[in-house]
Amino acid sequence: MNTDISALFTIFGATGDLAHRKLYPSLFRLYKKGFINENFAVIGTARREWTNDYFHEVIAESVKDLVDNEDELVKFTSHFYYISHNVKDAAHYVELKKLSDRLDEKYTLKNNRIFYLAMAPEFFGTIGDMLKQNGLITKDGFSRLIIEKPFGSDLDTAKELNEQLSHSFTEDQIYRIDHYLGKEMVQNISAVRFSNMIFESLWNNKYIDNIQITLAETVGVEDRGGYYDRTGALRDMVQNHVLQIIALLVMEPPMSLSGEDVRAEKIKALRSLRVYKSKDEVWENFVRGQYTSNDEVAGYLDEPNVNSDSDTETFVAGKISVDNFRWAGVPFYIRTGKRMAQKETYIHVQFKHVSMDLFPTEDVDEIAEPNILTIHISPLEGFSLRLNTKKVGQGTEMKNIRMHQIMDEETLMNSPEAYERLLLDCLNGDPTNFTHWQEVEQSWRFIDQIRKIWDEEPDQLYQYESGTMGPKESYQLLEKDGNNWIEFNWKHTK
Repeated sequence: MNTDISALFTIFGATGDLAHRKLYPSLFRLYKKGFINENFAVIGTARREWTNDYFHEVIAESVKDLVDNEDELVKFTSHFYYISHNVKDAAHYVELKKLSDRLDEKYTLKNNRIFYLAMAPEFFGTIGDMLKQNGLITKDGFSRLIIEKPFGSDLDTAKELNEQLSHSFTEDQIYRIDHYLGKEMVQNISAVRFSNMIFESLWNNKYIDNIQITLAETVGVEDRGGYYDRTGALRDMVQNHVLQIIALLVMEPPMSLSGEDVRAEKIKALRSLRVYKSKDEVWENFVRGQYTSNDEVAGYLDEPNVNSDSDTETFVAGKISVDNFRWAGVPFYIRTGKRMAQKETYIHVQFKHVSMDLFPTEDVDEIAEPNILTIHISPLEGFSLRLNTKKVGQGTEMKNIRMHQIMDEETLMNSPEAYERLLLDCLNGDPTNFTHWQEVEQSWRFIDQIRKIWDEEPDQLYQYESGTMGPKESYQLLEKDGNNWIEFNWKHTK
């Protein structure tokens, strides 16, 4: 991997929360590790009338927990420049180009440019057009565009946005960021699958009974009520994060770990998801919920900027089927929601029971527990594997144990944060952990059918109390298949 890469970063939306919480700390970590050094510069731009000095103060506040010495911080912030900017005003791009060219010469940036659009998607097309029309997209260096989700609100708007961006940038210049793809344990899915014969040989419908994916949050909508009420959990979490995880679990082994080969297999995987087209199929396989109040927090309908009669879902559970040779008949159960009991993201891969139960369990009326591989994504990071063993002592009574490898705090502290990984990937021109347009397209094809049924012939919006793991109907979704949500309790591994 290259170090000390020359590039000019231009961050649209530089005064926003994403830049403050994620982008500036990630750039500082890259600076401390030597991936960017003297030959880089950052232009922050937004509507606010900030000075360079105030911009430096904001960045210093953002990275204060990472600073080892003040000299290092001063050198880092000296590479940052701020320019007030109206993204719809062509005259502002003229000033932006002048500053970009001056910084390119000052820091020897070789016309390498990364544009990060940390702002509302409705401005993406306009910004792309203006960058091209005003000569900010260079020809003799690289020009790359990083854009955040949501990429459209349905397939039609996503197509329209992609068409707009394609006027200015080619597909290999567009980096659609999904920060889940930068998480250590999401990247480990392929590693554990394809480098361990014990798993790859069993990774199919002959040996796997079901796979469960949980993305649970304890927070509510916070200050995002207006945005969230237009979006909901299906679009906010399932269309991107959940389906990206499923693609990594389902895909066939790629020819190599190159971005082209990995993304080709992910596209095939997403194409194999069964699209539910009738209301009966949607109602049978998906459950939506909305959190209510408890003694400590307000319900969704009482949140700021949320319509008091809103039917927006804050929780989704679903059963996803994969129609290909490897996965036919294996249900993928997914659930995600806000105001749930625990903040956890994990994957359970439940293997089938052995065909004969020769050994008694602690409860003679029960059969031995199935083997379960758990991939802990956050806040725990690591793996655990449930096995059946004989209890110590006389007899043949069985006991279920957990073998685990969970990263300790020191390892986590030294592990790159998701945005840090992805910014470095973009610097290196590696698109592997960014989503290709065809992945976005296939995801929206799947989601749109569910959303269409919910909008045209809505089923019940089930209530669940804040601090629980969702409505009881989400448990019934699995029970009718003879399955149950696997509730992970970390105490059992200690």
